[in-house]
Amino acid sequence: MSTIHFLNVKQGDCTWIRHNSGNITVIDVNNAQKVQAEKSYGSIVESAEYKAIQGNYNRKAYPVNPIEYLSKLGVSSVFRFVVTHPDMDHMGGIKEFFNTFKVTNLWDTNNNKEIGSFEGSPYSEDDWNFYKQLRDDTNNDLTRLTLYSGARGKFYNINENDESGGDGLYILAPTEDLVKEANEKKDYNDCSYVILYRTGNGKKIVFGGDSDNKTWEHILNTYKDDVTDVDILIAPHHGRDSGRSYEFLDVLKPKMTYFGNAKCEHLAYDAWNNRGLPKITNNQADCIITDIVGDTINIYATYETFAKGYNEHTYYDSNFKAWFLCSI
Repeated sequence: MSTIHFLNVKQGDCTWIRHNSGNITVIDVNNAQKVQAEKSYGSIVESAEYKAIQGNYNRKAYPVNPIEYLSKLGVSSVFRFVVTHPDMDHMGGIKEFFNTFKVTNLWDTNNNKEIGSFEGSPYSEDDWNFYKQLRDDTNNDLTRLTLYSGARGKFYNINENDESGGDGLYILAPTEDLVKEANEKKDYNDCSYVILYRTGNGKKIVFGGDSDNKTWEHILNTYKDDVTDVDILIAPHHGRDSGRSYEFLDVLKPKMTYFGNAKCEHLAYDAWNNRGLPKITNNQADCIITDIVGDTINIYATYETFAKGYNEHTYYDSNFKAWFLCSI
């Protein structure tokens, strides 16, 4: 049984996977901060409940701290941490995250990004400098990998007997050419990782990073059969409408898509609605939990009000501390 938690972390990304092997993968991080003493949030919850009744769930206003979230679920170490690409909304709080959890492997890209000034930025220059040290300093204790499309390696997609499988992570992108072009143009979305997670029981989950058109042109030319009719898609670029092509959806046809946070007018709802493809957003559900059991995927939300509106027969699962939404 593997489990995926898609966290509500402001306008950024953080996903963690507990694999069948017991290994833990975290893909990106945002809103990570040192855990403070617990506070009472009664008035916030009351306000959120009122807004939910009016139709605006507004969960993006109440993000979780990934460090606190993982710690409460007993996580103390991370086998692999993936920085999909070098944008700060994918590494907000990375320094504190690495100070809190023992990280064994880092997946990174061979990017050359520099940030001149953090004046007016909501992100921390300390986080950027910490990331640059991970990227540029070869004397780090952890293993840093820069993987390209089609990479094969022990533990992530090859098991201890040198057979296909491992943790089921298959790199669809980037390619060396995509990274090279991103470095030349200083536009790093198309050097993003796109990862196909094969759960071992025929289920396919795609993590889209911030991938753009050239990445998907490569994926559809190279891996069309692998990404046809996927079970779950973590929407590229949080689901934002960035003037891109969404024709890849006609191949993937995801049974469910998870959107991150952005202003509603910036999200590409129409690309999914016009194709009749279901979706759930962090702004609705808070954190979204995917539990793969046998040939069934069960989906849960940590926000009770949304769950009760989504499924009148919802129930609370004490293991996940979340409410059942549906099975696919």
